[in-house]
Amino acid sequence: MRPTLGLTGVTVNAMALIAPGAFLWITLQIQAAQTTPGSGDTTAFDMWPGIVFALILAFFTALSYSELARAYPEAGSGSCYYFAEKAFVDKEEVKHHRWARIAKLVTGWAAHLFYWVYPGVMVAFMAILLSYILGEFGIQLGVVPQMVIAVLFSILVGFIALRGVNGSTMTALVINIIQLVSLVLFSALAIWYRIANPDNAAFDYPSAASVVLPKNLLNVLMQATIAILILVGFESCTAFGAEAKNARRDVPRAVILALVIQGLFAYLIEYFAANFAISDKLVYTLPDGSTATGMAAAAASSAPMGDLITLIGDSLLGGIGFGLSITIAITVALAILGTTLSAMNTGVRITFAMAQDQEMPEPLSLLHGRFVTPHMAVYAMVVVSAIIGVIGVISVVTLTGITLASNFGTFVLYALTCLWAIIAFAGRPDFNFFKHLVIPVLGLLANLTMLIVILGLGFLGGGDSQTESLIALGFAGVWAVLSAIYVVVSNRRTGRSLVAQPKAAA
Repeated sequence: MRPTLGLTGVTVNAMALIAPGAFLWITLQIQAAQTTPGSGDTTAFDMWPGIVFALILAFFTALSYSELARAYPEAGSGSCYYFAEKAFVDKEEVKHHRWARIAKLVTGWAAHLFYWVYPGVMVAFMAILLSYILGEFGIQLGVVPQMVIAVLFSILVGFIALRGVNGSTMTALVINIIQLVSLVLFSALAIWYRIANPDNAAFDYPSAASVVLPKNLLNVLMQATIAILILVGFESCTAFGAEAKNARRDVPRAVILALVIQGLFAYLIEYFAANFAISDKLVYTLPDGSTATGMAAAAASSAPMGDLITLIGDSLLGGIGFGLSITIAITVALAILGTTLSAMNTGVRITFAMAQDQEMPEPLSLLHGRFVTPHMAVYAMVVVSAIIGVIGVISVVTLTGITLASNFGTFVLYALTCLWAIIAFAGRPDFNFFKHLVIPVLGLLANLTMLIVILGLGFLGGGDSQTESLIALGFAGVWAVLSAIYVVVSNRRTGRSLVAQPKAAA
């Protein structure tokens, strides 16, 4: 692979995966509809504090990734997979070396559960979003046309990914610029709407302070379980080490910069503006003919952001709400394109590294002669993403279940990476107590907590929530079994051992 990316290029690829424009549209309804198990009380009014809490947890993991990328700039496309191995084989005490292969295989399994399922989830979201946009013009799409869109979109993303990292970076850069400009415009309009109050609306939050101040600790934690899902992706740039001009300098910086720009800046501003503008003028008609208003309307609507933008546009800009809403929806579609592309680029590079290491089928390690991309891995991911996207559009339950499967892989991967950071820096001359022990320990605990809470809430909720959690565990289990079978067959073919004896001891 050719080193062509500077700091901007590496950062942009990570920013694309976080994509705040896409997730504000997609997840606002989920966050508004969340209730505590048992009581059914809403947690929505701690939405903004929940994002702040999730951001703190994300920074713990981001700092661990950043430090590992600084310590191992030669990781190339291996990212977390490479870090897992080096955490053990770099130890002077050879008895630790035996655990290197198990560590990298488990990390590779989690990385694939995240990066290979996530693009399929985004493919399904794109099909649903395009269906919504066409529906606003009176064109109603059923499940089968949405499946067709999912397949075609997967092929489109694969085509861009195949043509190399420079083409993907330029695509991500353009999408990020459009996305951030749109979010600033929306945030300004939403705040203006609240201050001007042209409709004499009764706002759900009495003041700006009431948006940002926590009301209930449990509600903050529960909102964080959703908010953490919209922040993943900052680490994806660590898979571009082989294509960075100065991996030691730029990759660690890009991990933090991506989270600061997209998470700390974009998310906090746009979510503040959206919550600040919600009032009784936001109305949604329920199936029984009754109406819900304010946050309840946001919880009931399939596209509360579209409804809110329409309301603001009609009130402030002379009735152009519909056009404004469709325009923003198109920028969201572009953001989903960028997110899917970034996830696919990251996933195929980790696959490429594992295939080079003979831990996955060797054809996946082939590079395209012209574009110098792992083209066989791209082809495989296009097929997998299309299949997952087709399954995802069947129902909300299947889509949520698949999303949870991806999130399961995310939190396992993040927890493992924090653990490898602790092990890797123990005993090194550059060990720093705060950066290399306190921060990764907090990241490990935070990711394990999020993992338990997310799956636990699903089982406690019963009904569809329990079904969704079972789908997620089913995906994780099937992938674990397939991975184990491949390792066993590979070991028999090559004579390798899962827990190899250290060479010095042998």
